[in-house]
Amino acid sequence: MDTPPAYRAVLDDVAPRLKRLRAQRGLTLAALSEVTGISKSTLSRLESGQRRPSLELLLPLAGAYRVPLDDLVGAPEVGDPRVRLTPGNLASGGTYLPLTRSTGPLQAYKMIITDRGGEPDLRTHEGYEWLYVLDGRLRIVLAEHDLVLGPGEAAEFDTRVPHWFSSADGRPVEILSLFGRQGERMHVRAKPRA
Repeated sequence: MDTPPAYRAVLDDVAPRLKRLRAQRGLTLAALSEVTGISKSTLSRLESGQRRPSLELLLPLAGAYRVPLDDLVGAPEVGDPRVRLTPGNLASGGTYLPLTRSTGPLQAYKMIITDRGGEPDLRTHEGYEWLYVLDGRLRIVLAEHDLVLGPGEAAEFDTRVPHWFSSADGRPVEILSLFGRQGERMHVRAKPRA
């Protein structure tokens, strides 16, 4: 099996790392061979790059040096797994924070909705939305329904239904929103019956 170029470079860097670690620890090949059970000639070929490292060889070496296997192979970084919150402003007042990095069909947001005042300006668009109130009181108008939701309450609706929401009492309201652009719905599993 041919090794891809990106991995070949990583494997080529193992030999100098192994040699450097042994020198830092002040070990001879004979002493390292005794601790790991790997022959001196194999250890020498690993450190000179004449032998490709394998898991069977690297695991005892990592144990002998008391380092993670990643330190021996210089495992490439896979990127920062944290979601970076970059707030945006809602056109109708308030702030949103995306909670998902992916561009998949379902997106999650934390929104802080302010009092939009005046008469509801009902809008429609493609998609499906699920809202959960974290803090405050949310006024939501869905077609002919005018509702007020408090903390712990949720609403779900097809966004092709005329809708509008605002703070119900003039204070900011915090909500979680799951939104599917093409009408994807969140799947809720109910508790089993007793």
